[in-house]
Amino acid sequence: MIRTLITDDSPLVRAIIRDFLESDGSFQVVAEAENGQDGVNKARQLKPDLITMDIEMPVMNGLEAIAEITKDVTAAIVVITTIDTAKMAFDATVKGAHDFFAKDNFTQDMSSEKREHIINTLKQITEREKFLQTIKDENDINMPLENNVKPRSIEAIVIASSTGGPQALSQLCTSFTEDFPVPIILVQHNTSGFDLGLAQWLNGLTPLNVCIAEEKKVPVKGNIYIAPTDKHLLLEKTGFTFCNNDPVNNQKPAADLLFKSAAEIYGGSLVSVVLTGMGSDGADGTRSVKEAGGITIAQDEATSMIYGMPQAAFETGCVDMVLPLEEIAGMLINFTRRQADVSSN
Repeated sequence: MIRTLITDDSPLVRAIIRDFLESDGSFQVVAEAENGQDGVNKARQLKPDLITMDIEMPVMNGLEAIAEITKDVTAAIVVITTIDTAKMAFDATVKGAHDFFAKDNFTQDMSSEKREHIINTLKQITEREKFLQTIKDENDINMPLENNVKPRSIEAIVIASSTGGPQALSQLCTSFTEDFPVPIILVQHNTSGFDLGLAQWLNGLTPLNVCIAEEKKVPVKGNIYIAPTDKHLLLEKTGFTFCNNDPVNNQKPAADLLFKSAAEIYGGSLVSVVLTGMGSDGADGTRSVKEAGGITIAQDEATSMIYGMPQAAFETGCVDMVLPLEEIAGMLINFTRRQADVSSN
C-alpha cells in the first residue's frame, strides 16, 4: 500500500482526491492536511510515501511546504492545483515536486485512459523515489555509446519529455547561452492548459526565447519551440503544422510524430533527445532520426525520474549516446559548435 497524505485547504477537494486514490486499492490515505504548515507537520510525523499538495493555501502555501518537507522527509510529492497557478506548479518541481495535475482532471467525466495514466504515474514516481533511496551510486548504466557519432553540421534539435520533464528541462535549458546556433523543438506531455505556463516558466530560466510553436512558422536559432497540448506538432518545409489525429502511444502531442517529420526535413543534421517519462513515446521517432542519419541521445536511468521513455528509445538499438542529464546540454553545445563556426564564415 502507498501511504498517502492529502494536503489541500478545501474539504471537498480532499474528499475527491481521497475517493480517487482509494478506489484503486493501492493507496492508503493516512492523513489529510488543511494547509501547508499542517502538511509539513504531518509529513514529518507520519513519513508517508506520497504527498499530494495544493499551491494556494492559508498559513503556508504549497511551495513553502514542499521546500520544508524535502529538507528531512523522503516522499514523492505531486502538486494538484488549478490552471491559473501553472507557473507556481512548475516552480514546485524545482523545489522538489515530482509531477503536477490540474484539479480539473478530477471530475466524474474523467476518462478511463486519464484515470489510468494518473494512477500509474503516482505509482511509478513513488516506486522510483523508494528505489533511489536504496540505490545511490549505481552509475554503471551511464555509458556514452558515441563511437559511431561523426562530426557534422547540426541544424536543429528535437526533445521529448514527460513525467519529470519540467525539472529536467529547467536544468537543461539554463545551460544554453543566447548565441546557441540552432532551434530547439520540444514535446512535453502536459495537462491541457499548462503549455503556456511551461513556456513562460522556461523563458525565465534561459536566455533563449521560449514560445509555443505556431502554424507555418519556420524554426530559427535563438528559440525553443514547445508543442501545444492536445495537438500533434509536425514539421514541413514551410514550417510547423498541426495534426488533430488520434493520440499516438496515448499521447497528444506525440514526440514520435515530431521526430519523424523533423528527420524528413533535416536528415543527418538533426539531433534527438529523449528525456525522463512514462511510456514509449520517442522510441519510434528515435529510430526515424537514426535511419535518416541524425544523432540520437537518451537520458540515463540514474538521472531519470521515470526511465520508461529513455529505456524504450534505448531498446530500439538506435541510440548513439546514453547520458546523465547534467551532461546532455554540454554534448548539444559541442555538437552545434561546428554549425556556429560554419555560420560565422
